[in-house]
Amino acid sequence: MYFRPDTLDEAVHVLASSGGHILAGGTDFFPSLGERPVSGTLVDISGLRELKGVVKEPEHIRIGGLTTWTEIVRTPLPRCFDGLKAAAREIGGIQIQNRATVAGNLCNASPAADSVPPLLALDAELELASQTGTRRIRLADFIVGNRKTLRQPGEILSQVFVPRTVENAVSTFLKLGARRYLVISIAMVAAVIQKDSSGRVADARVAVGSCSAVARRLTELEHALMGGLVAQGLGSRATADHLKDLSPIGDVRATAAYRRDAALRLVQRALDACAGSS
Repeated sequence: MYFRPDTLDEAVHVLASSGGHILAGGTDFFPSLGERPVSGTLVDISGLRELKGVVKEPEHIRIGGLTTWTEIVRTPLPRCFDGLKAAAREIGGIQIQNRATVAGNLCNASPAADSVPPLLALDAELELASQTGTRRIRLADFIVGNRKTLRQPGEILSQVFVPRTVENAVSTFLKLGARRYLVISIAMVAAVIQKDSSGRVADARVAVGSCSAVARRLTELEHALMGGLVAQGLGSRATADHLKDLSPIGDVRATAAYRRDAALRLVQRALDACAGSS
């Protein structure tokens, strides 16, 4: 059975009464089927205009769950979003970026989801809508494992909220893969660095993806960076010990040891890139 609701209220009502799969951009949903036909109830939310676009609010930048990655790239946003824009350009090819949605990438919850590290570094919160109302949850808490989230069957990830606390911060995103384009990452890093009037680190956020079942913030490194000069050589303050909580796996793309070493190099390069752009 196929439903294409016109409003969010209608969509959550259908999900509550009929259950089924949510279809947004479809760039993860259809490939996941392989050779199998679509079965059960399909709730196509791609027409919900209220879940599209980026809005600047007094305390947050609000990103609709159905906003595409092309829209993220094209929307004028504060400097701290440069890392997210760079990640958006890595999500498949142009055709995928034109269709794939922010909510879809987050709910698919792949350990290699390009959007997760930069949104983690921006302290993003998610709004989940259901027939009983809405609830907010931190992105850091939302993804709990490989393709596992805290989204309940009747919920739709409707909005992403980014606090407007580090808008002038420098940010970057670096990704390592077996080739330059159209690749699943071996390791990836997002960094956000804000300096104070004396040129020292006032706020630091560093997140690593593809090196654990869930992307992780490197909180010990963030604390170690505080107060340091924002200058070339900033990356040298990152050491292997700061990555000890990561749990990379070995697979066809890289060994666990290679991933761990690559992640450290990417962290160092990301920090130096931020220092060079400040």
